[in-house]
Amino acid sequence: MDALHWWRQGDVVTQGTALLLLAMSVASWVVIFWKARLMHRATADVARCTAAFWQAPSLDVAAQRLQSFDREALVLPLVVAANSIASPAHTGVPATLATSGSLSQQITRVLRDALHGVLGRLQWGQVLLATVGSTAPFVGLLGTVWGIYHALSAMAGAGQITIDRVAGPVGEALVMTAAGLAVAIPAVLAYNVFGRFIGRIEADLEGFARDLRELLAQHPES
Repeated sequence: MDALHWWRQGDVVTQGTALLLLAMSVASWVVIFWKARLMHRATADVARCTAAFWQAPSLDVAAQRLQSFDREALVLPLVVAANSIASPAHTGVPATLATSGSLSQQITRVLRDALHGVLGRLQWGQVLLATVGSTAPFVGLLGTVWGIYHALSAMAGAGQITIDRVAGPVGEALVMTAAGLAVAIPAVLAYNVFGRFIGRIEADLEGFARDLRELLAQHPES
């Protein structure tokens, strides 16, 4: 009996469940590898970018320096958004509701929007990992229950039932439960690990945005 015997013996439901688990596994591992690279680069880039920013003599020079450091575009969007409000050219913009507030309010708004965009990139894939981690065991359990039902139904129509004839098909059906756990466990672990990294990076970006707002509110032409 080869390893794919259970696949040939299974019906459409069993095969569909197996394909669904395979798709969930591939999708989660793609996200895991992508986010691992993103977290590694982001952790180093945010620290280097904030240090380079505070050493720059002006916002324009800081924006130019950050282009070579900020590989994942996490800090630069905040600087560009704040500079668009604090620059002297902004004074000639036609009056609108967006420009009717104080300079501090305008800077706060654009920094908040830019920060949300950056955090959205960091959070990308977390929903998929959480979904795979929470649903894969139940998908595997569904395949197991259906496989056992299918196996017992086939043996019931074959006449005499012995333990040898029951153990094989039921054991093959239980593979689906193991497959569901094998898909879910890496996704759950990755979700928790990436969540800790994202929390740290988010705290650093929020602190930088707050310091940047206070700086530009007091010295708009820095």
